[in-house]
Amino acid sequence: MEDEDEFDTMLKDLQNTIEEDERQTYSPVVLREYRNPTYFGVLQHPDSVGEIKGPCGDTMRITVNIRDGKIQDARFWTDGCGATLASGNMLLKMIKGKTLQQATAVTPQQLLDALEGLPSEHIHCTVLAVTTLKKALEQYQKKTTKD
Repeated sequence: MEDEDEFDTMLKDLQNTIEEDERQTYSPVVLREYRNPTYFGVLQHPDSVGEIKGPCGDTMRITVNIRDGKIQDARFWTDGCGATLASGNMLLKMIKGKTLQQATAVTPQQLLDALEGLPSEHIHCTVLAVTTLKKALEQYQKKTTKD
């Protein structure tokens, strides 16, 4: 029983250390977005899909449904780190309900600003998210101009 108490104490201490390190590294917005990614997943019947594997090795996929020229719904999936999760989720919050033109105009810097910053070694996560969205929207436009 004593070993279990020691183990539980060690786990709690480790968790507290990790959480403190995260608070010192990431903004509260980044922590919120990656801990509770409301747009994480894949749409079952998307109008378009964009997928990119970034130079860091993270892959992101964005699926979108578009109605009347506006993004009705969107989801993202990634095998990346917390900063990539936060970037994907915040980006979809920013573009839901927007026109294709408005969504395409979102820049990595605007996403970075919405996240209240990222450490320099994770700024590429915003580029991955925005580039993946643009690929999905380009695929949609190619598909609809052929129809």
